[in-house]
Amino acid sequence: MVNTQLPNLTPQTDKHKVVIIGGGFGGLYAAKTLGKYEAAVDVTLIDKRNFHLFQPLLYQVATGTLSPADIASPLRGVLSGNKNTHVLLDEVVDIDPDNKTVVMNEGIVNYDSLIVATGVSHHYFGNDHWKPYAPGLKTVEDALEIRHRIFMAFEAAEKETDPALQQAWLTFVIVGGGPTGVELAGAIAEIAYSVLKKDFRKIDTTRARIILLEGMDRVLPPYDPSLSAKAQKSLENLGVQVQTKSLVTNIEDHLVTFKQGDDQLEIAAKTIVWAAGVKASGMSKVLEDRLSATLDRAGRVIVEPNLSVAGYPDVFVIGDLANFPHQNERPLPGVAPVAMQEGEYVAKLIKQRVNGQEMAPFRYMELGSLAVIGQNAAVVDLGFVKFSGFLAWLIWIFAHVYYLIEFDNKMVVMLQWGWNYFTRGRGARLITGEKDLVSGFKLYQETADKETKVNIKVEA
Repeated sequence: MVNTQLPNLTPQTDKHKVVIIGGGFGGLYAAKTLGKYEAAVDVTLIDKRNFHLFQPLLYQVATGTLSPADIASPLRGVLSGNKNTHVLLDEVVDIDPDNKTVVMNEGIVNYDSLIVATGVSHHYFGNDHWKPYAPGLKTVEDALEIRHRIFMAFEAAEKETDPALQQAWLTFVIVGGGPTGVELAGAIAEIAYSVLKKDFRKIDTTRARIILLEGMDRVLPPYDPSLSAKAQKSLENLGVQVQTKSLVTNIEDHLVTFKQGDDQLEIAAKTIVWAAGVKASGMSKVLEDRLSATLDRAGRVIVEPNLSVAGYPDVFVIGDLANFPHQNERPLPGVAPVAMQEGEYVAKLIKQRVNGQEMAPFRYMELGSLAVIGQNAAVVDLGFVKFSGFLAWLIWIFAHVYYLIEFDNKMVVMLQWGWNYFTRGRGARLITGEKDLVSGFKLYQETADKETKVNIKVEA
């Protein structure tokens, strides 16, 4: 039941009312497309943040190359040209499909068509207690937290007198060998072996160990095996120790425990980053409870060929929250181009329906896959051709800049990347916040008198 005490914030218009939940790639592209149909529809976009975040470049914030403002754009500014679009800063907590109402913390909105695009969050596979030790990378706060830990580790190592603990400060473990894990590992290696090597007097930052753990038999599992092999080779050339077929079984007290076959191994590391999995946002549970939506194992909503929820042709789920199993052998990947195309498709479908017409089922146009490993190194799969190296890196740069939302963001990022390329610098490597170094990042204080062992089958 809808709380009748909440104010009704529905725009007073006779036009078809579209409500979009989430201002990520899917929701934003749906809103921008619907803005072209001012005479036919009225749009309300709801998000608990007032900005759109370009998540593919979050790792560059986490490693000090870019600042948060470089990859974020205020939603009201992006959509200011849409005369039919209203932006509400609030969090959706429920949906009433019988009354076609979206319930927020501070109001309700009625809809004729509903688009849900709330994305995904970290998935620790039932081990949420690992999160304090191994943060993931999905939000600006996550990126700033990881940046804090990375650069604080070098500062703490500079002051550490115990050689074993000093090495633990200089050990970085990334769990998960997908694009995020690969990009983070390569960026941290560049920080340790290039950017900071002349900045400290006591420690040698090139002694840092960057270890990438992947449960599958290769990094970048969704990519062509030849590109996975090239990516691993590029990582190893940077100094990253890649460990495949490595399943993490525990993370606690800055100690990573994992299995390789029958061997149980441990790594003592101050800085651990989680990049091993995602799960659907809480809206998937609301859709399951209220609309009897079918969810997959990760909590994503299994959608119809036109991206609607079964039994509810006026409710659509797009982006990372959607499991679209109607093309190829596996669901569409959770990447920005998929969400963009889905947002544009649903917007056009709604416009067609308002005019009494229908559209063919959604069909994703594959634009290729890209992942960067480090300076001048990337892998690109365009379907008809696969390659790596400097050219792939250039394509990766221009593709990401192209998809940045606002013109000033594109200019800032291009200038920043150009400057960093020639100077090998990272101008945003600030340690912010008031974290207590002792309480927040202490390793084995209770057992400091014990020998710290790094039992892993890699070269020292």
